[in-house]
This record gives sequence, structure tokens and C-alpha cells, in this order.
Amino acid sequence: MKEAKYSADFNNLDAIRDFVGEAAEEAGFSGREMYSVQLAADEACSNIIEHAYEDIPNGEIEIACKVETGQITIIIHDHGKEFDITQVRKPNLSRDLSEREVGGLGVYLIHQLMDEVRFSSSKKNGNTLTMIKRKSGAL
Repeated sequence: MKEAKYSADFNNLDAIRDFVGEAAEEAGFSGREMYSVQLAADEACSNIIEHAYEDIPNGEIEIACKVETGQITIIIHDHGKEFDITQVRKPNLSRDLSEREVGGLGVYLIHQLMDEVRFSSSKKNGNTLTMIKRKSGAL
């Protein structure tokens, strides 16, 4: 398992995408699959930086990538504000763009890009997002 820590700063998103992309490449993912994994990680980390660590200085994002036959598991952990993912409303994509609320697509997008998404949050243990992507054709 490859692990890394990054300060919760938007300037680190390129490094995070590279880290996740290397693991996806190691797993043998196609360019399109690799992009999906990188985009999901980028969305998750952007949300952590913007929301979980809002008004909390010196936050860290811990990322672990586990490569197995035909899949990658990405675990992203932070110690920011507690978050209840069940309170995130599914966006109404049928509405005109001018009528939609700004933001709110990140969680939806992560679920669309990844095959499995699990989230846990507590004041004591922090927030943990687990995302699994299977290689095309893998069971």
C-alpha cells in the first residue's frame, strides 16, 4: 500500500492527482479510468480543503492507495469538521444551469466515477472516504 500526507492546501492538488494517478497506472488502468480516479480524488480533496478544514489551520490529508488485481482502493482521511454525507442532496441535473445552486456536484461526481464509495465520520476519528475503482472487464 502506498501512503502519503499532504497539507490541506489547493496548491497540493496536482501532487495528489499525480500520486493517485501513479497507483492507477500501476494497477494497469486505461487513461480514461486513470482520469476518473484522479478526478474523484481531486473532488474529494477539494471538498476536504474547502469544507472540512474551513477555519482550521494546518490541516492534513492522508491518502493510501492499495493496488490489487483489477482494482484500486483509495482511502482519504482527514481530521477536519465532522460531515454527514447523508445530508448531501442529489443535484437536479435537469434544471437549467442558471437555476442550479453553485457547488454540490462533488459527492455526486465521486459516486458516478467510482464503483464503490464508503464514508465514515466522527469527532474522535475524523473523516474517512474509501473509493474503489475496478478496471474495465474486471469482476
